[in-house]
Amino acid sequence: MSKRDFYDVLGVARNASADEMKKAYRHQAKQLHPDRNPGDADAERKFKELNEAYDILKDDQSRAAYDQFGHAAFEGGGGRGQHPGFGGDFGASMSGIFDDLFGEFMGGRGGRRSDGGRMRGQDLRYNMEIDLEEAYEGKKAQVRVPSSVACDTCEGTGAEPGSKPVTCTTCNGMGKVRASQGFFTIERTCPTCHGRGQTIEKPCKVCHGAGRVEKERTLSVNIPAGVEDGTRIRLSGEGEAGMRGGPAGDLYIFLSLRPHPIFQRDGADLFCRVPISMTSASLGGEIEVPTLNGKRVKLKIPEGTQTGKQFRLKDKGMPVLNSREIGDLYIQTTVETPIKLSKKQKELLKEFEAASSKDTNPESSGFFARVKEFWDGFQA
Repeated sequence: MSKRDFYDVLGVARNASADEMKKAYRHQAKQLHPDRNPGDADAERKFKELNEAYDILKDDQSRAAYDQFGHAAFEGGGGRGQHPGFGGDFGASMSGIFDDLFGEFMGGRGGRRSDGGRMRGQDLRYNMEIDLEEAYEGKKAQVRVPSSVACDTCEGTGAEPGSKPVTCTTCNGMGKVRASQGFFTIERTCPTCHGRGQTIEKPCKVCHGAGRVEKERTLSVNIPAGVEDGTRIRLSGEGEAGMRGGPAGDLYIFLSLRPHPIFQRDGADLFCRVPISMTSASLGGEIEVPTLNGKRVKLKIPEGTQTGKQFRLKDKGMPVLNSREIGDLYIQTTVETPIKLSKKQKELLKEFEAASSKDTNPESSGFFARVKEFWDGFQA
């Protein structure tokens, strides 16, 4: 029996919009659904016909092919999988596309199946803490990483020497099996080979068919000058070995910097708080300040230096990663108030206080003058 026109099946005009077709489909699907018509063979046939028509017409490409060639565009058992100009298994190709696009993001890069049932090894993370001086100079470090490596006995195949993996007879090497349930086809991982597409009849006695064994390795890591807290270093192929000869994952070194007793870091700049005596702040002078490379720099302190005064030492900060640029060192002074004064020192300070004027302490004089004006405003 010849097939009915798909537009007639849906009950829409040939120029119907996508929304119109969807509305018509939903209306008929509710009426013809097998749950509402148990045992009605005619309703079941019409429901299948309705689904086939909507499946073709809802897609722009297949609808264009149907408009041009009619039912002949999908003859030969291809259904939607054999559009003119789009040969091959549409479902299989889309499955491959989704695997390529999302396989790496859904669950990470590790664990993807490759040819011959091989699985890429998992990526590994190693946390390393270094000093600020090491970040300044750069260093070569040795790290001990417990991970999986390829089995030497079976050379990573997982099969006993002299044998080899065979194609899974359940899925014929596809790694997936399909099962029909009513009008739907469900695809799931093959329960026999667990998605690898191959089985091992004689597993390796050392790795028990995994193709890899646990082992601690010592690796050399080059830490460049200028690394910051949170910098990530990638060692390609140094992660876990892949299953059954698959490619190894990567090792990522995550760096964190220990707090420094003298310097604080902000990007490429360094900051250092330096306490100075009250007399040095008042009379001025010269002090020696440290730099991160262990050298000393002389810094001139002008007369009347206040707490919080900042001095910039150009190119005395951190190197910029992968650059020839160098940050600056900022010295922030803190005027220290003397303690445990002798009787004579106290007397001298009292004499100094008595002889002081507004010009001697301009900030405090100005502040209390503003406070007096504030209080006077409430009394007025």
